[in-house]
Amino acid sequence: MQSKKVALVMNPRAGQNLIKLNYIMSLFSAAGWETELEVKIYSGQTLELAREAAKRGCDLLIAYGGDGTLNYVVNGAMQAGAHTAVGVIPGGTANVWASEIGVPNDPVKAALTLLKSIARPVDIGRVEVADLSFPCNSSDQQAHHQDTPKHLKQKVKMKNRARQHFLLMAGLGIDAAVMGHVSKPTKYRIGPLAVGLAAAKELPAQRPFPLELWNATKGIDTASKLLWKGEARQVVIGNTRLYAKVMSMTPEALIDDGLLDVCVITAGDPLTTFQQITSFLLHRSSEHVTAEYFQGAHISMRVPSWVQLQVDGSAVRLKDYLRSEDRAALQQAENDEESTITYHFDALPRALSVAFPASYDDTLFEERSKAEEDHDQSGIEGAHSTAGTSQAPEEGSTALHDQPPRREQGTPPQVELALEKGRKVTILGVSPHPTKKQTCIAAGTTPKRRTGEETPVAVVFDEQTKILTSTGEPTSLGTLQRVPEGAEIVVVGKKNKRGVIAAKQAVIELPVPAR
Repeated sequence: MQSKKVALVMNPRAGQNLIKLNYIMSLFSAAGWETELEVKIYSGQTLELAREAAKRGCDLLIAYGGDGTLNYVVNGAMQAGAHTAVGVIPGGTANVWASEIGVPNDPVKAALTLLKSIARPVDIGRVEVADLSFPCNSSDQQAHHQDTPKHLKQKVKMKNRARQHFLLMAGLGIDAAVMGHVSKPTKYRIGPLAVGLAAAKELPAQRPFPLELWNATKGIDTASKLLWKGEARQVVIGNTRLYAKVMSMTPEALIDDGLLDVCVITAGDPLTTFQQITSFLLHRSSEHVTAEYFQGAHISMRVPSWVQLQVDGSAVRLKDYLRSEDRAALQQAENDEESTITYHFDALPRALSVAFPASYDDTLFEERSKAEEDHDQSGIEGAHSTAGTSQAPEEGSTALHDQPPRREQGTPPQVELALEKGRKVTILGVSPHPTKKQTCIAAGTTPKRRTGEETPVAVVFDEQTKILTSTGEPTSLGTLQRVPEGAEIVVVGKKNKRGVIAAKQAVIELPVPAR
């Protein structure tokens, strides 16, 4: 991916995501990316950090965290004008989006994948509160007699910077109620089980709610078409397919068709329905769920005001959407059960560029990608080392070497010299360079001489790198693509303060010890 200025917006998750941070930063440095690190400190700050980074002209905003962090970054990009691309490094509980598009769950491998990703325009969902309806005060009715309507309805002006956009999906009902009661410290500690604990506590209190579903361009009016009316227990508005990481609640959804897919789980026998809801909340199965499916670019839904909302798996509070006067009017309503909210959902066609792995199979796209890979494996495969014979590394190239690998009997002289001058690197993964042809980057670790502590490095190999096998024969850059994770190679070259090694020479197979 061709980026010059990158913002890595990170949710530290009680320090868990800091562990691999140096690996990621060294890889981005090796790719030539100027990377700003933005770390969330307080709730809601992620959106602010992403918005300001986009305004500063960053080419790529990377959400390092879960789907909630990604949602904040998407909203920040949209509020800044959507002139920057958005990518993800998974570091959350579920990481649904990463699973949807095939980004590895390991942060280092995800960063390698991101280097060779392709930015593609996708649809973004938007949710707004269109209006409120609540019973008028009884004293007002008495004063105005029959001239006063039983219910008052007022249009709502959304807060300018409410978190109203979503990449994955939105939900009304049980999932929002459950996610709103998930303890973050517990989630960081035990992961998805925290959702199960919250579900066990909240499900007994949940009940079906009346729902009106309309095909409407803006709110519900005389031009709107009623699609469905009845009692529901859950509504999923999908821009993509996966729900709770392993299920397709909206299996026909496409991310570039300009439409939202709606799944309404209808009310049935309470015990059976709750078992079904619990099943998909706990990542098991969505079989036998009674549901209705709809599609549209503009969808309005009228529900009771107590029904909760979530976007991209994170509960949102109604007060975050309403201005103070609207909140006050709703709070003064005498009967909360009769107060209703009309939510309006829009599909914004191709509103934001999002980074996809170069290997993505286009499942979510109606229009298949025609992008060509400039630095694919076949291009690297043909790039051979320019050295037919070994040469000593440049003077001073060993000044920063940490712990030279052990020499073995019978080692060819040129390999022996590399073992003496170089450093051992344990490979974690390899990726083509995002912009330079016949160049690749390897993520790895190397031990410090004095302590043996493993430190992260990013090794850059290009056409000038003299690559040898353990028998001293020159080989190609393409061979590096086949080096398995955990393999040890020897690298000769300077390491800078960011942990980047410009490889002058490398031995990709360590000699087998003589017996």
